Amino acid sequence: MLRLLLFISVLVLLNSCKTQNKEYHKITSDASIYHESLKALTDVIVHDIFSPPVASRIYTYSNVAGYEGARYIDSSYTSLGDKILHMPALPKPEKGKEYSFEMVGTIAMLKVGKNLIFSEDSIQKQIDKVYSFYQNSGMPDDIFERSSILADTLASSIILWSSTDNYKQTRSSPKYTIQNDPATWKPTPPGYMDGIEPSWNKIRPFVMDSAAQFKPAPPTPYNMKDKNSLFYKEAMEVYNSVKNGSEEQKEIANFWDCNPFKLNVTGHVMHATKKISPGGHWINITGIACKKAKFNVAQTTRAYAFVSIGLADAFISCWDEKYRSNVIRPETVINEFIDPDWAPLLQTPPFPEYTSGHSVASGSASVVTTYLFGDNFSFTDDSEVEFGLKERSFRSFFHAVDEASISRLYGGIHYMPAIRNGVIQGKAVGSLIVEKLSK
Repeated sequence: MLRLLLFISVLVLLNSCKTQNKEYHKITSDASIYHESLKALTDVIVHDIFSPPVASRIYTYSNVAGYEGARYIDSSYTSLGDKILHMPALPKPEKGKEYSFEMVGTIAMLKVGKNLIFSEDSIQKQIDKVYSFYQNSGMPDDIFERSSILADTLASSIILWSSTDNYKQTRSSPKYTIQNDPATWKPTPPGYMDGIEPSWNKIRPFVMDSAAQFKPAPPTPYNMKDKNSLFYKEAMEVYNSVKNGSEEQKEIANFWDCNPFKLNVTGHVMHATKKISPGGHWINITGIACKKAKFNVAQTTRAYAFVSIGLADAFISCWDEKYRSNVIRPETVINEFIDPDWAPLLQTPPFPEYTSGHSVASGSASVVTTYLFGDNFSFTDDSEVEFGLKERSFRSFFHAVDEASISRLYGGIHYMPAIRNGVIQGKAVGSLIVEKLSK
């Protein structure tokens, strides 16, 4: 009788464990905690006021870590190290051992992100929350511990890799020097800030063979002395676009502003308004698409990683051109030659005009997201709602890039060649990302 009771107790315990494991898998397979964690990283990027190029770097290393941790959920997914030639071999799970790869990916992403930002306490709170989520999911202790260790070692490897991309060296690079040539970029009001990241083309690309791989067609030659010159006409196009802009055009310009550090001046007092960068906006769009498509954690981390890499290389490509052509902003020439009282709708960002960073980044992201989610994937973008703006709906990602790029004309901060050629440049980057990473 005692043996029978003992046997029944063991069966009940085993069945309980199976139920517990089944429930834990059901709870942790949802991608919500990864989306939430990446949003926490975005919030810190906004708070810490990282420039668009730097933000793209943070997203990329973080999401590569997320993908490399979660990819084992789907046996068809391979390491990005097979496609990114300078990426080192990464730690792998022990064969025959059970892991929560959803947990590995989420924790690894956050730990890499924590290393790349300033407000570490904020990310640590999210890390603690994620640990608590998985502990309370019913996950067995040995799986939790094993997954935690793998996430730590994976994050450490990605962090070490990130330290070799010349970022630290460029922190001590010379600042931009203002030139006497009237065609070259000059700091703009209200802050008259130094040119941001003049050495960003020295950052190691992820997939491109060099920063100059997709060098665009040259900008229109500067000529504000002749009112019949093409450059003068392009300046007038910007001037009239702002002066005669419709309410719809103003809404579009503000929706895609994505200025991480807008200075607001009242008398002698200045304060900053912080918002997401262009890259952050497309990271949000990727999340919106993942949720609509009901992607699991592996699919979600893959999407974020692919888009992030496309954004990072797009900014390297764009910044290479910005400080090569060094084109003066519309605000400067319009105030000097056309109308001293004219002001752009959007605040002019502190770096040269050509090509448009948002156009290049959006061009790249639109190609990658179209590859991931398909043509004519409609979505409603609520990325700017938290900043007081209405959501906007799009028929496709290419519809979104068309609006994002033309917003720079409506906002008065770019000439049309920077917009058109920027989109071409970005789509070329995005096509390379898809070609290399989808193999």
